[in-house]
Amino acid sequence: MAIDIKVPQLPESVADATVATWHVKPGDKVSRDQNLVDIETDKVVLEVVAPEDGVIGEIIAEEGATVGADEVIGKLEKGDGNGSSDDSDDKSDKKSDDKSDKKSDDKSDKKSDEKSDKKSDKKSDDKSDKKSDGKSDKKAGSGEKLEVKVPQLPESVADATISTWHVKAGDKVTRDQNLVDIETDKVVLEVVAPADGVLAEIKQDEGATVGADDVIGIVEAGGEGAADDDVGGSSTTENGDSGEESESSDDASDKEVAGPAVRRLLAENNLKVSDVKGTGKGGRVTKEDVEKHVKDGGKKEAPAAAKSESSAPAAGDRDQKRVPMTRLRKTIAKRLLEAKNATAMLTTFNEVNMKPIMDLRKKYKDEFEKRHDTRLGFMGFYVKAVTEALKRFPEVNASIDGDDIVYHNYFDISIAVSTPRGLVTPVLRDADKMSIADIENGIRDLALKGRDGKLTMDDMQGGNFTITNGGVFGSLLSTPILNPPQSAILGMHKIQDRPMAVDGKVEILPMMYLALSYDHRIVDGKESVGFLVTIKELLEDPQRLLLDI
Repeated sequence: MAIDIKVPQLPESVADATVATWHVKPGDKVSRDQNLVDIETDKVVLEVVAPEDGVIGEIIAEEGATVGADEVIGKLEKGDGNGSSDDSDDKSDKKSDDKSDKKSDDKSDKKSDEKSDKKSDKKSDDKSDKKSDGKSDKKAGSGEKLEVKVPQLPESVADATISTWHVKAGDKVTRDQNLVDIETDKVVLEVVAPADGVLAEIKQDEGATVGADDVIGIVEAGGEGAADDDVGGSSTTENGDSGEESESSDDASDKEVAGPAVRRLLAENNLKVSDVKGTGKGGRVTKEDVEKHVKDGGKKEAPAAAKSESSAPAAGDRDQKRVPMTRLRKTIAKRLLEAKNATAMLTTFNEVNMKPIMDLRKKYKDEFEKRHDTRLGFMGFYVKAVTEALKRFPEVNASIDGDDIVYHNYFDISIAVSTPRGLVTPVLRDADKMSIADIENGIRDLALKGRDGKLTMDDMQGGNFTITNGGVFGSLLSTPILNPPQSAILGMHKIQDRPMAVDGKVEILPMMYLALSYDHRIVDGKESVGFLVTIKELLEDPQRLLLDI
């Protein structure tokens, strides 16, 4: 029986997603809960896992396809792919029932009934076991076809793009193996194999736009892999070595061994697929392979530099490259522009003496790390100070909804995190109930998930106020842009020694600029300045955080 592989449900604010990477291909055997495909939305990557053991029968939505929630992106053939086990069970059950009924009718006494029941049960069990075993061994690879589908997407996400297939047609897959990555505006969703088997067909190639529940592939449950057959002119061996070598040969096209996201990364670094050794399935080049190659010094010179031996180019002849924007980058661009055009944004500044916090960290950082297994950074103090200031200035913790002002009586703080895919703002929930250690651990976990592309839609949703720390990149001063529908965002910056007048004397102090951008439609100047001064006072006298004063 074919099982649909579907795009999972997405939050209301996300209308569609993109099939980022298939980790299996049609014909691959998969096991239950194996990651089949990554599906990407605006900010997070979702993994779609196999619902049952079986074989990938068909991939309906290829990598790069845009898909919606509950869209079928593939098919999974349940079981071992032969579909004969159930038949043999039915036949054996029928035989045993017929025999036991016949014998019990012939004998009238209770003893004969018991005898016939035992005898028929034993015979039918033996026969059904032998019969089903024999059939499943004989017909392995001819099982039911299961659909690989795009998981559910939120109401506001209409479609997604298939980013990367991690398998190809004929590859064996295991249940829950990631088959394909689907990219939406903010996240990458993984679609996994619904069962062990073979990815029989890829219906949607990388770059295709798909919707929720779109069928993007077919998995044949229990089917035999045909990866070696895909390589023309190469002989098939038992261990598949020749197939793998052929797949990684120079004759293989870029599309076969690298998804669109990887090809884009290669183009940005002036590399070819053949320049990078692939460690993925079948020699496939992954993002990690490219990043490692560049980190190890394998980055090639720009094409223009290679022309040094030739004559100088004619005036006006300029080298350039064109790279398509990712869905995340397009979404960031769109929303930043909306924030500028749809709000009355204004920024106010202040500065804070960070010496008290730095002295406190220096004194207790080793003991803190030993006890809480996390580093004592600055963000724990920033979040604590912001939470206290929000309690005192509820207008900053409010938002506009039509003609209404919504005051939030909870404190969910969005933390701006830089990831390889772009800037995202995962949410630290109920920050007012967290200790500094809890905050540091929470931010660390969100940063790691962002780096690995594992942020979920739950991680990204909500948030009443945003903190962005450009100081880690050396920013001395900036005017951060609002994160709608939030009404304010706080920018922290580089801590720099500066001469300051203290009690009539000049002292060198570690100073940091604070920048609060706010929506002047809801927050007045008095509240914005008071909010920023409160943060300054709390950071310059951290004991206030403990005493709640």
